[in-house]
Amino acid sequence: MRRKILLTGGNGQVGWELQRTLAPLGDVYAPTRQQLDLSQHDALRSLIREFRPQWIVNAAAYTAVDRAEEERECAFSLNHLVPQVLAEEAEQLGSVLVHFSTDYVFDGEQATPYVESDQPLPLNVYGESKWAGEMAISQVCSRYLIFRTSWVYGLRGSNFLLTMLRLAQERKELSIVDDQVGAPTWSRMIAEATALSLLKVSEGRGGWGTYHLTSQESTSWYGFVKEIVALALPDSSVKLEPIPTSQYPLPAVRPSYSCLDNNRLKQEFGIVLPVWNKALMLCVADL
Repeated sequence: MRRKILLTGGNGQVGWELQRTLAPLGDVYAPTRQQLDLSQHDALRSLIREFRPQWIVNAAAYTAVDRAEEERECAFSLNHLVPQVLAEEAEQLGSVLVHFSTDYVFDGEQATPYVESDQPLPLNVYGESKWAGEMAISQVCSRYLIFRTSWVYGLRGSNFLLTMLRLAQERKELSIVDDQVGAPTWSRMIAEATALSLLKVSEGRGGWGTYHLTSQESTSWYGFVKEIVALALPDSSVKLEPIPTSQYPLPAVRPSYSCLDNNRLKQEFGIVLPVWNKALMLCVADL
């Protein structure tokens, strides 16, 4: 009998890719927002108890980093309370829970990549809500995988890659922050690594817990945009201007350095994502 997989947030960047990567591993049910309002926790519990999935994969999240500063309750509802409900129901059923978190749980004060055991210290509401969700899961669920990823981009929805491609074609000059460093990570590779990790852990290979899942090496937002334009718009004449964060103030404070160490993922599951610019090249080829 094929395993049953519940996928929340199936229409988002990572969720859309997960629908494809999880399909060979079981029967995936990915309810739309119209079919399931995640703010209605009783309805969520009822659905899980009726469907009885062996795997619950939560790709739903409140990701509007700046708006979260004004919408704290909304951010915590989706990023903290929903994972808590999923964790409680997964534990009751003996199911596996997969959840995605962020590099923004860290404050960016380190000079070397963060490992999973480093103490989170979020700088903004979004990061606080994601860290709260992580803690809720780890406190009640015994069979879980939390993947912290970073600077997620893809070919679907609203994301940095597609936004920059549009702006580079609309404007003659773009000013891009050059003093925040991280690892741009393609949503498709996150989904592929997630499916492989789930398969391995279900076969008794690799352990439960939190993992860092990002591309190798790092760049700044400016470096990322420079590579996007070079790969996707080689004939573009747009001028790119590197600027400090202080010249582009936003409501939410971002960590200046949020690189994550992926060694645990390699050791436990044998998974290593490509260097960020190699992954970007593959992504752009699919545009």
